[in-house]
Order: sequence, then structure tokens, then C-alpha cells
Amino acid sequence: MTQHFPSRQLRFFLTAPSPCPYLPERFERKVFAHLPLSDGASVNDSLTQVGFRRSQNIAYRPACEACTACVSARIPAADYIFSRSERKAIARNEDLERHLVEAEATMEQFDLLRRYLMTRHADGGMAEMTWPDYVAMVEDTAVRTHIIEYRTRSKDRGAQAGELVACALVDVMSDGLSLVYSFYDPTQSRRSLGSFVILDHVVQACLTDLPYVYLGYWVRGSEKMDYKVRFSPIELLKPEGWTLVVGGAAKAANDAL
Repeated sequence: MTQHFPSRQLRFFLTAPSPCPYLPERFERKVFAHLPLSDGASVNDSLTQVGFRRSQNIAYRPACEACTACVSARIPAADYIFSRSERKAIARNEDLERHLVEAEATMEQFDLLRRYLMTRHADGGMAEMTWPDYVAMVEDTAVRTHIIEYRTRSKDRGAQAGELVACALVDVMSDGLSLVYSFYDPTQSRRSLGSFVILDHVVQACLTDLPYVYLGYWVRGSEKMDYKVRFSPIELLKPEGWTLVVGGAAKAANDAL
């Protein structure tokens, strides 16, 4: 099947069924397209806005038979209301410095990723990621992307960088920031780094007048993905379009999908 874009025609492909990484005893299929090198950024923008996600130079979205558990989620930054616990999470990380760096993989980032995966997702599909895999994830792209590094403050006035505690690979879109993948030091649980990275990007979206922070898919019924609907307000992509959901009503709002 094909879909028309202003400068070219994309070809979409369908994967064969494979075990679902989120829900037991289910199988997943994906529809995907290769992003063009010349105008990949604008095509990625258009596809993300209708529920696709980017992985390297591929845009994909679920196309599972008899299952609609994966729902695209995004935070409307300007209207976001920080809860008391979220304000505390931000305050607990005031000692961290935020560094925007080019989308170039480093061994320091990869070491942090490995520690994160082995602690939080040892049985997941990314657990076997190698250094070349990580380089490809970060660098193989034709869109506007960068890495945000969160570090402790330098102890010698910048002569040596502080400890790296979290990273986020982020696409800059015409209407927001898309969190492609984030990882952090799993031993620093008190910091709530997973939530902090998202909240910090809500702040950054507001500062740069970008309307949304795209979170990828909330998977109804998956404990690993439930954290996404704790943010409020949030918009979920339903058949009739993006729908604003406030508070704990997010899960109930999609029961009929």
C-alpha cells in the first residue's frame, strides 16, 4: 500500500507475526516504511502525528490483528499541570546539569544503557544490544535529532564532566519533541529519573514554544507501559483523532478501542 506525501510516494510494508514483547500469548505485526534521506524530517513529522514511531531510518506503527492495545500518547506541554509529586521529582534532580549533544554514540552512554537494560529489561528484545547496534540506533537517521545527557555537576569547574546518570534520544519535530528512547542509572531510584526526563522535556517544550511531547505507545494491560498514563493531561490517539484525557480516566477512555 502507498500513501502520498508532498514530495514523494512512500511504500509501506507489513511484518510477519511475532511474539508480542508487552502482552503474553499475543502476537504483533507492524506496518513500516523507510524514511527518505532528502526529506526524512518532514515525512517523520507527518507520520508521527498519525501514530507512527521512528527507529533509525524506519517509521513503524502496530498493525496487529484483533488487538488495539498500543495507543499513541503525547503530552500537551503548555496545558500540563505538574502534580506535587512531579514537582518533587524535578526538585530532587536540581543538582543535575542538562547537556544537549550531537547524535553521536559514546561508550559512556552505551555502558549506562547496558546497566539500565540488564536491571530493568533483562528479558526484553533490546537486552542483547551490542555497541554497533547502539551506534546505529543513535546515528543512522535523516531527521532532526540529538541526545540530552543528564550529569551531576562537575567537581572541578568543568575540567572533567560530571557523572552521566541519564540520557534521552530526542527528535525535534515541527510540533514537538519526540522521546525516541531514554535510559538512566537504575541504582538511583530516589531520583525517579524516568519520570524526571519526561517532565524536563515538558519544560523544554514550553520554553521553545513546541506544543507536544510525544511519548510513543501506551500499551493497555502492560505494567511496563502503565507509567505513561500517569501524566495528566495527556492526549491519546483514538480512531477519531487525538483525544485529551485528564487524570486517571486515561485507561477507561480506551477500554472500547
